[in-house]
Amino acid sequence: MPIPNHDVLQLRAEIAALAARMIAQDGADYDTARRKAARQALGVDRPAPNLMPDNLQIEDEVRKYQSLFGGPGHAARLQALRSTALQVMDALAEFRPYLTGAVLNGTAGEHDDIHLQLFAESAKEVEIYLLNRNVNIEISETPHFKGGRHDPVETVSFMWHKERIHAELYDFHDLRGALKPRADGRLQRVDAAGLRALMANDETLEQDE
Repeated sequence: MPIPNHDVLQLRAEIAALAARMIAQDGADYDTARRKAARQALGVDRPAPNLMPDNLQIEDEVRKYQSLFGGPGHAARLQALRSTALQVMDALAEFRPYLTGAVLNGTAGEHDDIHLQLFAESAKEVEIYLLNRNVNIEISETPHFKGGRHDPVETVSFMWHKERIHAELYDFHDLRGALKPRADGRLQRVDAAGLRALMANDETLEQDE
């Protein structure tokens, strides 16, 4: 028997809130948190797809959770992460770095790392640049931001002033069309200038409070 639409929306919101708490408290990734939250709320391993909240809805709930429970510590943590991200982006300026993920959207907490996307002629070029500066790197793969029909991209991970950085390495042409805003109007990624403007705006808001 079909679930009434208002019950679907309520269940989806409940799952999103549960997932958000797991992300904020435990550092779970969105897919894992969504699955665990659905199992907890519904008692099944494979719920109907229409009951599952998307990443934007979960992100909104993470933002609400941080606003309610994060306090001054969350704001300080976010500011520190963004400052470190800006340092890395300035150091890697020749590879056209963009910030993405939780540090950009403002939901980053104590468990979050800094996620960058670089657009260079080759991944090897970035790796050599870092190795020549005695930066220890780990190499892995990340799904392409344009979706499953594209091959995964090489990702280099390293420490920078006690923060973990994950830099996805894309070709120059991947940047075409990548700067469109998300469905909710928020930015998918920003360059160093955009991050500086975001941080300046946050400082202005703090002064006005």
